[in-house]
Amino acid sequence: MSDRSLPLPAAMSALDPFTQAFPALTAEQIDRARPYGRISPVAVGDIVFNVGDSHISMFIVLSGKLDILQPHNKEGERLITTHLPSAFTGEINMISGRRCLVRGRVAEAGEFLEVSPDNLRTLIAKDAELSEVFMRAFILRRLALVKQGFGDAVVLGSMHCAMTLRIREFLSRNGHPYEFVDLDKDSQSQELLDQFEVKIEDVPVLICRGSKVLRHPTLQEIADCLGFNNPVDESQVRDLIVVGAGPSGLGAAVYAASEGLNVLVIETNAPGGQAGSSSKIENYLGFPTGVSGQELATRAINQAQKFGAEMMIAHDVVRLHCERRPYQIELDNGQMLTTRSVVIASGAKYNKPSIPNLSRFENVGVYYGATNMEAQLCEHEEVIVVGGGNSAGQAAVYLSQYATKVHILVRSGQLSDTMSRYLVQRIETHPKINLHLHTEIVGLEGQTHLDKVQWRDKQTGQTETMPIRHVFMMTGAVPNTAWLEGCLALDNKGFIVTGHDLPANGPEKTQWSHPRPPFLLETSLPGVFAVGDARAGNVKRVAAAVGEGSISVHLVHRVLAEM
Repeated sequence: MSDRSLPLPAAMSALDPFTQAFPALTAEQIDRARPYGRISPVAVGDIVFNVGDSHISMFIVLSGKLDILQPHNKEGERLITTHLPSAFTGEINMISGRRCLVRGRVAEAGEFLEVSPDNLRTLIAKDAELSEVFMRAFILRRLALVKQGFGDAVVLGSMHCAMTLRIREFLSRNGHPYEFVDLDKDSQSQELLDQFEVKIEDVPVLICRGSKVLRHPTLQEIADCLGFNNPVDESQVRDLIVVGAGPSGLGAAVYAASEGLNVLVIETNAPGGQAGSSSKIENYLGFPTGVSGQELATRAINQAQKFGAEMMIAHDVVRLHCERRPYQIELDNGQMLTTRSVVIASGAKYNKPSIPNLSRFENVGVYYGATNMEAQLCEHEEVIVVGGGNSAGQAAVYLSQYATKVHILVRSGQLSDTMSRYLVQRIETHPKINLHLHTEIVGLEGQTHLDKVQWRDKQTGQTETMPIRHVFMMTGAVPNTAWLEGCLALDNKGFIVTGHDLPANGPEKTQWSHPRPPFLLETSLPGVFAVGDARAGNVKRVAAAVGEGSISVHLVHRVLAEM
């Protein structure tokens, strides 16, 4: 696409004006969009969309001006940008279907071309050039909103509060902009507490859309209040339900939706899985300078939703009803969803070593991911990374940019068996990273936050206590498959047995019984597939997980053809 088709915006913006976030459409591009919309006259002061609205249209400004504003507790309204003729409205919620974060108010009378959400999807699907223009702008605008904290959520909490960190991480990994008020540092925080009648014992608190106060909220309460999930029709029989939105689940969602299947993805926390907490993945195909797990997950979500995949966030699947087909998926809120096929991408979670007081310090000194948020907490301090796999190596290299020293603790005698060579070389030559082989943590000390760590050399038996306040656990993994017991064949570690491995594994009642042999990645239930870290024999690489997700969709088509 040529530079002249995406000129710099004429109006200065609170977002970065030098990006392609605010392109002006050409007359020819607008003409191609006209059949998908209707022209509406607008007057000064008209509100064309408002904060909290859902399923809003995109507007192309043919004449006149449109101010994009956001209500704010202290400032009344904040001007984000002014759209001039040839500009268009919207950010990534145009694709995701989530509630609107801003207000659109007409600043100068004129005419707007209104394109409904359904027609916008059709236009994006049919016009490759406009698809690129719109999608790039939508993504950049959301990123700028996140960076500036221009959202409909305010988090009141402390940097030393485990639940505060969990809430902030949940919002960040779901790409939702929010404002954080640190009650330990913000001089005006008491005024905000008084305004919403919040007591210190209520913290952490999330103020949703400027009015609703959530005290000690669960992730599901946050998702529901902020409109992460659209209503789900329980009577609908879907082609495919994907359980889990790690790389394998997102891979399945993208390919299934792009090939016209009716697909719903259910995720317990935030898209990306374990990979989503990786600071930088440098051996993923096509990203020579590396890509963060969160960035990769966000791009995949945008892709899947662009093709029409639905997402359900902050809900657990508690049971697969496998007695008859179509199958039913039971959620933690009692909803029953019916589907012709299932892709299980529920992944795995890090093992928790048997260290006294470990759970007491989780998110207040002990972490299971190394994202930008955790990195900020340990700036100019020493940290420990526990583990010898790629996740541990990536975390150590990333944290070395913030910490004064990074100690890697590994129980074995070398890294080369479990870590990629490029990471081993980087760790061994990095001046701020110390590698401790044959070493394990045996004690954690502190009051409200971790203060000291005791580790032991397994060969010499010597122990050492260090004044270190941050430990990152990247140790082994156990599959998230407890909800499948009695339905599918699992190996002795709880991983799902698939394909040609089925006849020799699992209890007798969960063996393959269909007339045809099982497909690759198919579980002991016909039409139910397992991919990624939950599958027995999986290759622990992001590219392999994405590949399994895409392969499973090819096999889903074959299963659907049998029905």
